[in-house]
Amino acid sequence: MEMQTPAPEVIVERQGALGRIRLNRTRALNSLNVPMIRLIAEALTTFENDPAIAAVLVTGEGERGLCAGGDIRMIYESGHERPEEGAQFWREEFIVNSRISGYAKPYIAIMDGIVMGGGVGISAHGSHRIVTERTRLAMPETGIGYFPDVGATWLLPRAPGEFGTYLGLTGRDIVASDAIHARLADSFVTSDRLQALVADLATLPTAANGGAVDAVIAGSSSEAPTTPLQAHLSLIDRCFAFDTVEEILAALEADGSDFAKETLALLNSRSALSMKLTLDLVRAGRRSASLNECLEREYSATLGMLSNPDFYEGVRAAVIDKDRNPKWSVGLADVTPDMLSRFARKDHPPLF
Repeated sequence: MEMQTPAPEVIVERQGALGRIRLNRTRALNSLNVPMIRLIAEALTTFENDPAIAAVLVTGEGERGLCAGGDIRMIYESGHERPEEGAQFWREEFIVNSRISGYAKPYIAIMDGIVMGGGVGISAHGSHRIVTERTRLAMPETGIGYFPDVGATWLLPRAPGEFGTYLGLTGRDIVASDAIHARLADSFVTSDRLQALVADLATLPTAANGGAVDAVIAGSSSEAPTTPLQAHLSLIDRCFAFDTVEEILAALEADGSDFAKETLALLNSRSALSMKLTLDLVRAGRRSASLNECLEREYSATLGMLSNPDFYEGVRAAVIDKDRNPKWSVGLADVTPDMLSRFARKDHPPLF
């Protein structure tokens, strides 16, 4: 009996003038691992150097989404004994995030279904970002004792007002129009039109530029429906404008509205250490001159995560035991500057 070769975790192919990168680790909701990151990097190089390729298109196989993030189970399991494995994963992932941002050809990401963490990293840095009515986008890291990475500390401060601060601290998921408002996506295309859109993109001339891609996407796109969240933007701007988590919580408490109470409850369930680190990194990202500057800072913070008990506890509760009941090591009042300093290590080779 002939053995079947398993399908690759990233399918790389050409479709007309499109270079296709199809994430294919469907049982893990296309979560990224080192081999997948390397296949993506290799495909980016191949397509960039191929004059017959006009644009790159990134999609997720399966019905559930583009990508649920990085393979945190691997980092959890290797973290204490083989920390170099997590460090290597983040290094290679962040370098790919930077490459996507500066890619020489149009880079199109279809952000259908779940797009979280590392999924945001391989989509939101692209030149053309498409969301659908099924999109559920989040940087949910404060809920696992981590922080928004993959260049999110560059992206989130560039959302209007304090919407990015709100998303980074709460980790809540958002839908299509919220993602477009946050400047994490550009166009809304209903899922029933995606197949036709991909076929149209494949007919692009090989010399097509970003404007030609815009025109094709515009032919399939429509207005994304607004959401209840957008009714609270002024409250978000007002309450999340502070530079300490304590002041943000106090502002929400003083507001007293149902939305403020709901947001307060969400923040109180997150890791205090993660929230403090996240706010510091998002504010530093607002002052930064480039994505790469933020990725360097994030990479230092990831190395500190390998000795952070809240990270292991958060992953345990969310992914390993799935009890959704993390017991955080410290409260807000207990987070010291010393604790935060472990996330600003400089004892490693730079990424860029």
